[in-house]
Amino acid sequence: MASFAGVDYYGLDELLSEEERIVRKTARDFVEREALPIIEEHHARETFPQHLIPRLAELGFFGANLKGYGCAGFNNICYGLICQEIERGDSGLRSMVSVQGSLCMHPIYAFGSEAQKQRWLPEMAAGKVIGCFGLTEPDHGSDPGGMETRARGDGNQFIISGVKRWITNGSIADLAIVWAKTTEGIRGFLVEKGTPGFETNDIKGKFSLRASITSELVLDEVRVPRENMLPNVSGLKGPFSCLSQARYGIAWGALGAAMACYHTALQYAKDRRQFDRPLAGYQLVQQKLVHMVNEITKGQLLAYRLGQLKDQGKARPEQISLAKRNNVAYALEIARLARDILGANGIVIEYPIIRHMLNLETVNTYEGTYDMHTLIVGRDITGEDAIR
Repeated sequence: MASFAGVDYYGLDELLSEEERIVRKTARDFVEREALPIIEEHHARETFPQHLIPRLAELGFFGANLKGYGCAGFNNICYGLICQEIERGDSGLRSMVSVQGSLCMHPIYAFGSEAQKQRWLPEMAAGKVIGCFGLTEPDHGSDPGGMETRARGDGNQFIISGVKRWITNGSIADLAIVWAKTTEGIRGFLVEKGTPGFETNDIKGKFSLRASITSELVLDEVRVPRENMLPNVSGLKGPFSCLSQARYGIAWGALGAAMACYHTALQYAKDRRQFDRPLAGYQLVQQKLVHMVNEITKGQLLAYRLGQLKDQGKARPEQISLAKRNNVAYALEIARLARDILGANGIVIEYPIIRHMLNLETVNTYEGTYDMHTLIVGRDITGEDAIR
């Protein structure tokens, strides 16, 4: 199989700065040399390659678009390109990076006290402290406002009780950002591993995101100091802001998975001969390949423009929803078309297609389902709320 040189049908490279190209190459080289050689084994064993965490930190990929506190301070295009390249390796790897930076470091950065920022962000940027994001519950996914986790004040402490589920990084996290209802509304709390009453249980038997740690968080009368509450946000604005950060990375990341599938299918179609000619010489195969590159190109332009808007402080959550909805849905379609081109070879470990296809089934659901993002954009353009 030919080495990956990118997918750039519209010359997007010409729009990238030198720094953006360097960052992309750094992430691409990391994936080629350190992630791809081992990821299939971890997928098969349903384990996460924890030995890669120090390298991800060393390369500046944790909280890459945050400034100060040991973070790289890259722009949002750079961060998007990092997500793209890492997900070309595996969605589980990109999920780990997204959760660490967008869902855990971002709320501390945006809503934490200066003491909280100084305490946690440098350690998290260095990969010495791993975070997880406790929002989703067993009975509350698309409707986080219905959460049942509660935090009640008791002197200079809060007591938290509840269960969170489908939590990436859960059992390896040193710090959990837990969202709970209080008498003041929904608030975020920093809960450290080892706090009495706080337990994690890994969810096994997944067919998707197997090279990713997914856990349940159980909080049984967990006591945390009042200073562990994020002081500068209340209500759903906090978790929704974090989700917007993560969805932005997903919009780029899904393109990486799509590119991996397209690249594999294109090379396979050129090399594989049926009826005395390459598969690539048949009209129906070309139709599939053209559809793939067509949708990758559209997704790239969506993501790039969204990154520009984000760097200008103009990106709206609804615009992020549109990009997440589009790019993940078409990445999943591209994976399925690639599987079709490879035939039986599309389901074996020798090729990455089936792994990406299975992963994208989850990516299409988490951080807001395709249907929920449809309704978010629909509400934005019509002014009518069809969610409730």
